[in-house]
Amino acid sequence: MGALDFLGTILNNLTITIVFPSVTVFLLALFFLYYMRCSQPLSGTTDWIPMIANMKRLSFISVRHPMEKRDIAPLAVITAVFSFLALFQLGDSVAPQSFFQFTSERMEIEAELDMPVEIGSILYYTGLWTGNYKLEFSSDRIRWVEQADSAAEIPDYAMNQPHSHLFRWQYATLNSDNAEVRFIRITASQAPLELGELAIFDAYGALIPQSRIFCPDAPELFDEQHLVPDTPTHMNGMYFDEIYHGRTAFEHLRGIYPYEVTHPPLGKEIIAGSIYALGMNPFGWRFIGAVFGVLMLIVMYIFIKNLFGKTPVATCGTLLFGFEFMRFVQTRIATIDTYGVFFILLAFFFMYRYVTTKADADFRKSVAPLALSGLFFGVGCASKWIVAYAGIGLALIYVLRLIMLAKHYKENDYPGFGGYLAKTLLFSVLFFGVVPAVIYCLSYIPYGIARNMTIADGMLWNPEFYKIIWNNQVSMLSYHSKLTEGHPYSSAPWQWILDVRPILYVIHTKGDLKSSFAAFGNPVVWWGGFVATVAMVVRVVRRNDGKALFILIGYLSQLVPWLVITRVLFIYHYFPSTVFLVLALAHVFDTILESGRGFHKQAVYGYTVLAGAIFAMFYPALSGVYVPQWYFRILLRWMPGSWPL
Repeated sequence: MGALDFLGTILNNLTITIVFPSVTVFLLALFFLYYMRCSQPLSGTTDWIPMIANMKRLSFISVRHPMEKRDIAPLAVITAVFSFLALFQLGDSVAPQSFFQFTSERMEIEAELDMPVEIGSILYYTGLWTGNYKLEFSSDRIRWVEQADSAAEIPDYAMNQPHSHLFRWQYATLNSDNAEVRFIRITASQAPLELGELAIFDAYGALIPQSRIFCPDAPELFDEQHLVPDTPTHMNGMYFDEIYHGRTAFEHLRGIYPYEVTHPPLGKEIIAGSIYALGMNPFGWRFIGAVFGVLMLIVMYIFIKNLFGKTPVATCGTLLFGFEFMRFVQTRIATIDTYGVFFILLAFFFMYRYVTTKADADFRKSVAPLALSGLFFGVGCASKWIVAYAGIGLALIYVLRLIMLAKHYKENDYPGFGGYLAKTLLFSVLFFGVVPAVIYCLSYIPYGIARNMTIADGMLWNPEFYKIIWNNQVSMLSYHSKLTEGHPYSSAPWQWILDVRPILYVIHTKGDLKSSFAAFGNPVVWWGGFVATVAMVVRVVRRNDGKALFILIGYLSQLVPWLVITRVLFIYHYFPSTVFLVLALAHVFDTILESGRGFHKQAVYGYTVLAGAIFAMFYPALSGVYVPQWYFRILLRWMPGSWPL
C-alpha cells in the first residue's frame, strides 16, 4: 500500500506540473486565434474595403505619438511597484570592508585566544586575489596541527580562495579533533592575498567574541564580527558572474589591473560607481543594475506610446516587460548584460524617433534623435559586444529610411535631397563612428591608471595606452572564439525560443525550505512573443506595416548572429531579444484594441494579467525567497527534464 501511495503521489505531482504549461499554451492559442480574427475583415461586411484603401506603401515615415497627461499615473505606478520589487531583498547593505593583505613580507599571522577551547567551525570572508591558506591549531605554540581533510590521500588546504569564491563567506575544512586550541596560525600560499574577516565558533556553535581574541598582526580579521552571518547565502556574498564583473569594478576603484578582461570596461565601471557610493557589499554592487532595470520600463513605456499612441497598450506592454523573468533576474545581479540591453533599447528608441521625423522636416529636427541613437550605441558597445549586433539592425533601418525618404522626395518633387543626404551621412559618421570610438577608448582609462599612467601626464596621447586597448581587443576575440567547451547550462538559440534551458544561479536549502533562482523567461512573454514576432512577418508582407518591420529587424538583429557563432551559448544571450518580443506583443495589443471587436479590452488585459499571475507564481524562483520545497517540485517544475528549479 505504501508503494501505491508513493506512486500515486508521483503521478499527482506530475499531473499538476503538466496542467500549468498546458493551460498556458491553451490560453495563448485562444488569444492569438482571437488576434487573427481581429486582423481580418469581418465576414459578410465591407470592412475589407477600408483595409485595402488605407494600405500604404511600406514606410517608416509615420506619426509619432506623444506622451500625454493620462500617461503620468500608470507610468508612476509601474515605476513605484517595480522599484520596490527590484530593491526588495536585493542583498545585504553591509559586508566586511577592512581587509588584511598577505604580502611577501607578511605571509603568516597568528591569533591567540584567552583560554583553550574546542573549535567547532571557522567562517571566513574572502577578498581580492586567489590562492590558499594553511590553517594550523596549537595548544602550546610548540606543536601545531594542520587543519584539512585528513582522510584524503592528498589533504587539501583548509582555507581556499579560488576566483569563483571571492567576496563571500566560506567554511574552513577542519579535522575532527580540535579540543584545547588556544593558538591559530594562518599562512598564505602566495602573495598578494586579502582576507576580510575570520569568525571562530566553539563546539557548541557560539561565536567567540573579539574581546577574547588577541591578534595584533592582523586586527582587520576580527574588527567586524557583528557582520558575521548565520549562514553564507547570495544575500551576503557574490555569486555567478558577479565574481568577475563585481570584482573588476572594485579593482577599477583601487587602481588594480582587472582580472576579468573578456568584455569592454564600461559596464563594470558603472558598477564601480555604485560600489563607490554604497560600499563594497551585495546591495552596493547590485543596486545600479536594479535601477537600470526600472529605467528600462520607463523607456519601454515611452517607446510603446510613441509607436501606437494608446495608453492601455503602453501600460500593458510595459507591464509585460516588468513581469519578464529575465529582466527581473538579470538586473538584480552585478553583471554587465543589463547595461548592454538598456543601451540597445535606447539606441532603437531614438532610431525610431529619427525614422519617424517628418519627411519634409528640416535637417536640424532629425539631428538630435540620430545623434542620441549613435551615442547610446557607442555607450552600449563599450559595455558589452552584444550591442554591436544591434548595430546591424540600426544600420538596416537607417538605410531603409534613407531609401524611403529618397522616393518620397522624388515623388513629391521636393528639391535638396542630395544636400540632406550628404549632411545626414557626415553626421552619421560622426555619431555612429567617431563618437562610439572615442567613448570606447575613454572607457579604458582605468586600465591605463592601473599601468601607472595619468591623464595629466598625457595618457590619452600615449601610444602605450592604445596598445593596451588593442591588445585587449585581440585577447577578447581570442577568448570568445575559443570558448567552445561544453557547459551543464549551455543552450542553443532554438532552446531560448522555447524557454527550455534555464541557468540555475543559486540554490539553498534549510530544512524543508528552499531558496533558488534562475535565468529564464516568462512563458507568456517568450512563447507568445515569438508568435507575435511571426505575426510581424505577416504584417510586413500583407499590410506593408513599417512598425512591424522595425520590430522584426530589431528582433532578428539580436537573434540571427547567435545562429552562426560557434562559442558556447547561454539563455541570457536572448535577453536583448526580449525587448522586441514585448514590442511585438504591444503591436498585437494595438491591433486588437484598434479592431474594437467583442472582448478586445478583456483579451489585452487578460493577457497582461496572465503574465502577472505567472510572474507572481514564479517569484520565489526569481528572487531567492524561501518557500517549502514542494512548491518548486509541484508548481514550478513545468519541464522536469529541463528546468532545474
